[in-house]
Amino acid sequence: MKKIIYLASILFISIVYGQKSEGNTFRRNGDLDSAIKAYKKEFISNPSNSKNTYNLACAFALTYIQNDSAFHYLNIALKNDYSLWTLADNDLISLTNDVRWKDVEVQQLNKYQEKNGLLKQSEYAIQLLRLIIKDQALDYQMDLAKAYFMKNGKAPHWYYPIAQMKQDIASDNFNTMDSLITQYGWPTYSTVGKLAADAPLLIINHHESDDIRIKYLNQIKNACMSQEGSCMEYAKIQDRILVNSNQAQIYGMQFRYNEKRVLEPFPIENPEFVDHRRSKIGLEPLKDYLKRKINYVWNIVQKEK
Repeated sequence: MKKIIYLASILFISIVYGQKSEGNTFRRNGDLDSAIKAYKKEFISNPSNSKNTYNLACAFALTYIQNDSAFHYLNIALKNDYSLWTLADNDLISLTNDVRWKDVEVQQLNKYQEKNGLLKQSEYAIQLLRLIIKDQALDYQMDLAKAYFMKNGKAPHWYYPIAQMKQDIASDNFNTMDSLITQYGWPTYSTVGKLAADAPLLIINHHESDDIRIKYLNQIKNACMSQEGSCMEYAKIQDRILVNSNQAQIYGMQFRYNEKRVLEPFPIENPEFVDHRRSKIGLEPLKDYLKRKINYVWNIVQKEK
């Protein structure tokens, strides 16, 4: 279950907006039909709840056979949404081959720039967002596999072909990313926006080869230190390189299952100073991060150097 462990630690796009609802509960349990019914019930009673409407669109998209309904509710949900989040949401991957998806891309990009100003490389941003949505493809199914493992102590048989498909996607994405970087240069927050600029970091982190992560590590670190790239993703990549070479991680960003099938961080170098290292690159205290990400209680007293 190594790949599932890493997904738990590097997942970028949230499954849902995070609200508590009956629909979300059904969805987390893999019951999309019941989730759709619950979301539709909420939509009828409260059509102004855009988060619920968005989740309804995502649930339809996750069935892979109800695109018309997915687009219908997605357009309603995005009426007052000025972000690019939707263009990177893996729940909507089934919609991206539909001609109507291009309209969604244009619509959201225009609204985003209307509110935040023109991006210096807007076409580059769109292509990077397309890589993110592919990178996160099948994460809903992988989360279901993770839940199955935590309950039963073994991977479900359908995990293996999905894991192989994700590996194939990661390889294709890397080749595309490499070509884009050659054409446009390394993406930064000031040229393509924060969301799109993280695309190479996700793809590099998900690549099967540590040689690739090592190759780009300095570039990723420099972007972090100049506030032109994600320090969160830099920390994940740095820790993954260390863990994969049987060394202690330094930021606490990589997790494993213990004997009770509960996620915990891999061993950390000088754990009493981990918050000092994290603060230097703008990360929150580890105890807060671990509690939020994997509901793990971190109680090692921290020291200042």
